[in-house]
Amino acid sequence: MSLAEDLLREYERDITGLTLVPSEGGRFEVTVNGQLLYSKLETKRHAEPGEVLGLVRKMVEG
Repeated sequence: MSLAEDLLREYERDITGLTLVPSEGGRFEVTVNGQLLYSKLETKRHAEPGEVLGLVRKMVEG
């Protein structure tokens, strides 16, 4: 399952829109409400399975 599918399944009641933006240079960033939650460029690694979903969960559930 993709990250987008996981987010929509987990938060279908909370998410009013989801946009995926292709980029260049190995960039993978996840931003929620203008706040950067994960950046491959900053961490210098791919996100672990479930890592981004966990970060979103922490933000949504406060």
